[in-house]
Amino acid sequence: MSTLFTPFSMGPVTLANRIAIAPMCQYSADEGIASDWHMIHLGHLALSGAAILFLEASAVSPEGRISPKDLGIWSDQHAAALAPIVAAMRRHAPIRLAIQLAHAGRKASSQVPWEGGANIAIDDGGWQTVAPSALPHADGETVPLALDDEGLARIRDAFVAAARRSHALGLDAIELHAAHGYLLHQFLSPLSNRRSDQYGGALENRMRFPLEVFAAVRAAVPATMAVGVRMSATDWVDGGWDIGQSVRFAQELSAAGADFIHVSSGGISPAQKIPVGPSYQIGFAARIRAETGMPTIGVGLITEAQQAEDIVARGDADVVALARAMLFDPRWPWHAAAQLGARVDAPPQYWRSQPREYKDLFGPTTLGQR
Repeated sequence: MSTLFTPFSMGPVTLANRIAIAPMCQYSADEGIASDWHMIHLGHLALSGAAILFLEASAVSPEGRISPKDLGIWSDQHAAALAPIVAAMRRHAPIRLAIQLAHAGRKASSQVPWEGGANIAIDDGGWQTVAPSALPHADGETVPLALDDEGLARIRDAFVAAARRSHALGLDAIELHAAHGYLLHQFLSPLSNRRSDQYGGALENRMRFPLEVFAAVRAAVPATMAVGVRMSATDWVDGGWDIGQSVRFAQELSAAGADFIHVSSGGISPAQKIPVGPSYQIGFAARIRAETGMPTIGVGLITEAQQAEDIVARGDADVVALARAMLFDPRWPWHAAAQLGARVDAPPQYWRSQPREYKDLFGPTTLGQR
């Protein structure tokens, strides 16, 4: 039996298999409002056969957007735009739905990727960014304002309000974005956090604000909703955040009631040197899983069915998440199930597509036509 296609529980949320669709920014919103692109994009991914779909990074405040086209959830209007998309997916697919709540910090105010992705200066239509310290992401970029106590409280409250809207939408899980060089990661890393108060310096202090945000979000939604964190396990820069600190952070999150940890890496500095290759981040997930016992999602150039199967069968991660591979092949779980001799969910409208050699791929099906 394929381990990849066995059920698994992340806290209160039971997954039909071990395949997740990682959050992928679409840069297609209007002032944070979801568009018809989101209906099309998320709708077809919901039919993929994966067990859980993470909606893209959704900004908890306007200045927290990576780009002017980022999805947002900082008002009831934003939630209302997502509601019919969520309802459509619920009508037609059993997939679990999660949202990634995010604040970009000093990496905000950027062009969309297909326009270069560079920092947009304030004089060119960008906005003032904020961060733990007044250090830009790269030389020549907007210098962020160092957050004071009032600013920290405002952002923490914005995460809480976004979490409550996410719960009201009927989503199954929330993932806090503490990876890829965005605000919560900026607090964790000594490369971006040079504060001298209770939120800077020692590891305990650098973890403090992300842990406060997590605790506030966990308390804001019922226990029936899973809450987890995506982290960068290493900055890939000497003197930066590393796997040892990540294990400690994950242990603190576990003690605070986190239901899962989603392990990625990098993003804090242009000086990073990442040895990219198949499964290049899975070793980090394996160590965090082994030392915390927390349900762990592994990610990073996972493209092949047997590769994914081996990761979960070895216990390196409980769930594998795909992003680019899922965009390239939105039926990746179907093809993986066929290759591994497993079953996968498919909508009845698509049952006719089941190849003759895989008679049990979609489970018991009944088709008739006059």
